[in-house]
Amino acid sequence: MKIFYAIQATGNGHISRAMELLPYLQQYGKVDIFLSGANSSLRLDAPVKYRSRGLSLFYTCKGSLDYFSMVKNISPLQIKKEVAALPVEKYDLVINDFECITSLACRQKKVPSIHFGHQASFMSAKTPRPRRQSRTGEWILKKYAGATQYMGLHFRQYDDFILTPVIKSEIWNARSRNDNYITVYLPSYCDCEIRKFFGKLTAYRFQVFSREVKVQTKQGHLTFIPVSKERFNESLIHCAAIVCGAGFETPSEALHLKKKIMVMPIKGQYEQQCNAAALEQLGVRTLTRLTDDFNIIFEKWYAGALPVDISFEYNAGQITALMMQKADACL
Repeated sequence: MKIFYAIQATGNGHISRAMELLPYLQQYGKVDIFLSGANSSLRLDAPVKYRSRGLSLFYTCKGSLDYFSMVKNISPLQIKKEVAALPVEKYDLVINDFECITSLACRQKKVPSIHFGHQASFMSAKTPRPRRQSRTGEWILKKYAGATQYMGLHFRQYDDFILTPVIKSEIWNARSRNDNYITVYLPSYCDCEIRKFFGKLTAYRFQVFSREVKVQTKQGHLTFIPVSKERFNESLIHCAAIVCGAGFETPSEALHLKKKIMVMPIKGQYEQQCNAAALEQLGVRTLTRLTDDFNIIFEKWYAGALPVDISFEYNAGQITALMMQKADACL
């Protein structure tokens, strides 16, 4: 079987998931990868046959989307050319992890595909949403990577086509430990903002994963660390708690490890607002943004927070097997 696997490289979650699934997918046939996007911090440890700048998300220093940079990096003519050139029709199976060029190519060439991943779960009205829904956000989640089949991932199985998250084997098999520090991963905030708000919390130690530093840098009780899969896994496994964005992979891994979790959705990113609503239902502390009284909020939360009692049913191998069963409907 020839498998086309389209991976969104906006952020690190899609790449992290792909690296976990790829060895299992390769048991079913030859896998060619299409990597689309321009702002992930992780490297995909596999050959990439097709590559595109795609449509990427960019962030300001203060926790919100940078719309100017996003629009500046869109080239409709280039996207049109890439859609026409992408040879999806030559593959037995097309798997799309929230990538629009592949979706458009499949629709144009009438090629069936599976939209697999977290965003696919929002095809269900049962998946949690914030109190104030966004029409634009809903349209993007449902139309950005349209397909003929959907297989979603979420914190809970809200519908019959939704599975629990893909957890990296290093996390799935890890023995969680509390080394009395807090992991911080807020890539939509600059280091200067992190120093401003976390600098007041001198009674705690923080390991901050930064998109700015090239080498580990210690500044008092704050240690800034370049983003890497291995270093982040180690930090998460051994931390007492984590403060992070309301993405999907990192909160999922923290839930699996039974860590205290505080999340802050990126301003303007509707998917993260939906995730925050789901996490809030589970008992996770959510904040809209960093504020001047963050030190007070943090101390109150840290003193009283308890890990969420949740277990995920499927490992990566089982999820891949279930996806291939669903692929029978596409073949």
